Amino acid sequence: MVINLSKQHSLLSNWVAELRNVNVQGDRMRFRRNLERIAEVAAYEISKELPWETVEIATPLGTHESKLLKDQPVLATILRAGLPMHNGMLNYFDKADNAFVSAYRKHHRDGSFEISMEYMSCPDLNNRVVLISDPMLATGASLVKTIQHMKAEWNPANIHVVVAIACTVGIEFLERECGTNIKIWCGDIDEELTAKSYIVPGLGDAGDLAYGSKMQS
Repeated sequence: MVINLSKQHSLLSNWVAELRNVNVQGDRMRFRRNLERIAEVAAYEISKELPWETVEIATPLGTHESKLLKDQPVLATILRAGLPMHNGMLNYFDKADNAFVSAYRKHHRDGSFEISMEYMSCPDLNNRVVLISDPMLATGASLVKTIQHMKAEWNPANIHVVVAIACTVGIEFLERECGTNIKIWCGDIDEELTAKSYIVPGLGDAGDLAYGSKMQS
């Protein structure tokens, strides 16, 4: 299932527009903060679907039957571009466990690439709700490799994928390869993918815009 958070206009649409805008992208702090805010909105919406329980709490003047989150989710992100969105999720799920995945495009001289996963720092995911954040869902290869590895090692209860911008090609690939217990939350959805697997109109390289350019190795 896919939820496009820009379907109904809200402040989130403004933040996505700023992420795309070449006249705004040069402000790295603003770029990171907009990714963070999009993730915060997604976290709030996802929280409505998680299990809650009623707990009696003491107030200074009596007691109250309050609704509290029953179990904490696991927040996962793909380094390095996913860190701002991970921070946004953590702002809302502030007691959550965390996972970090090193998965990236390893480019070849002919222009092709493969997804290299060097490590995954992760708690036990059995019967846990997992929220994976990554700014861009382009081909979907990194997210698919991450999710397949998680499912091979553990049995997550549900997986929510949170991205700023997704491409329909990546969405279809993710749904085809990772099964039905995946829900995708997008800040917006674009239709086109270039020959080099960049989303059009997209926003460019989210990791470089957030943290500066890198050397390829």
